[in-house]
Amino acid sequence: VQLVESGGGLVQPGGSLRLSCAASGFTFSSYAMSWYRQAPGKEREVVADISSAGGGTNYADSVKGRFTISRDNAKNTVYLQMNSLKPEDTAVYYCARRDPLRIFWGQGTQVTVSS
Repeated sequence: VQLVESGGGLVQPGGSLRLSCAASGFTFSSYAMSWYRQAPGKEREVVADISSAGGGTNYADSVKGRFTISRDNAKNTVYLQMNSLKPEDTAVYYCARRDPLRIFWGQGTQVTVSS
């Protein structure tokens, strides 16, 4: 299982970013996928989940209405569109495949929201 995130960076408050996660080494369309984030000094937290076919999504209360998770099973890629970004969204964002007995992580991509 390999998960490679991209798309992070520095953005001003109110701005937008789209994160991508390219997956390989498994049948991507068979698995639900997730985005997590970890801010400095805080525990890693789930941001959003998407079902294997993309028809079901869940979001943390802190990002509802601002973030959108999506996937393209033909491209083995999951996305996180982040709008109306706030300084408190600053974190390392991780793509993950959450299995019953373990979680597979990507290497993470830094998102910094600052003026």
